[in-house]
Amino acid sequence: MATLSAPVVAPRAVSNASIALQFSLAGIVWGSSFLFMKVALTGIGPAQVAWSRLALGALALGLFGLVRRESLPRSLRVWGHMTVLAITFCVVPFLLFSWAQQHVTSGLASIYNATTPIMTAVMAGVVLRVERLRAGQIAGIALGILGVMVIIAPWQGLDLSQSIVAQLAILGATACYGFSLAYMRRFTSDTGMSALTFSFLNIGIAAVIMTLLAPAIALQPVRLDPWIIGSVLLLGCLGTGVAYVWNQNTVRAWGPTRASTVTYITPLVGIVLGVFVLGERLSWNEPVGALVVFIGILLAQNRLRLRRRAPLDAAG
Repeated sequence: MATLSAPVVAPRAVSNASIALQFSLAGIVWGSSFLFMKVALTGIGPAQVAWSRLALGALALGLFGLVRRESLPRSLRVWGHMTVLAITFCVVPFLLFSWAQQHVTSGLASIYNATTPIMTAVMAGVVLRVERLRAGQIAGIALGILGVMVIIAPWQGLDLSQSIVAQLAILGATACYGFSLAYMRRFTSDTGMSALTFSFLNIGIAAVIMTLLAPAIALQPVRLDPWIIGSVLLLGCLGTGVAYVWNQNTVRAWGPTRASTVTYITPLVGIVLGVFVLGERLSWNEPVGALVVFIGILLAQNRLRLRRRAPLDAAG
């Protein structure tokens, strides 16, 4: 899950301890989402997982909006941009993640999700050109790509099996996240919407789109049990609903750069749950590649800077 940065208005004063708690809870919930998806897929299809999480997330955020008496924007331009974001930030990546997790472990999916900041830097600097990439950021992107290659482990042979295709699908999903975050910065930074309204509109439109697509892609038999139902409810209401509110409160209090460090928590949670709850096996190259990706993220986000050699003076 990628962090969502939106324009905010009149934030309420919240203690730093409360924000830190919400930040941690969002990381834990989003890290657990990969476990929830894996369990849900044992009884329902990928498109059903994507649709249910969006519908439940929209319901949860809508209830928050009613309690706070939030109002929706009237501008057709805003609705148009939010529809683009609903497709690129929710519908497409949720479908890709759900399909891919049939073929890869939840821990590996959570590691790949951490490539979102790398994808965001690429989209912001190369595709939408909302910022100019510095040498350190370019080095971070290159290092992130190297880390992904370590995770894929091409020395083991690339036979284009379902696992390799699934890993590429997840990278496609994080590329969608990166594009969406850069798109938000360029086209929706002046909408005046609160963070809650922004999140509700984004997920709500995506839920409507998935509902319209459901007859074509989500009609298949289901098998439900308490674990599957519980996973779907937690994935939708918490992972696609309440956690977005927690994240938005963090963005308003700490700023988007510091709030985006939640991407360091989610892989740790996803790996631990995958290993100890689902009994997944972790190959040595996956955590090593993840570490390389994290260093690349620090460079791409200007948290690490490459030292420049001081120029020699004339006498030197």
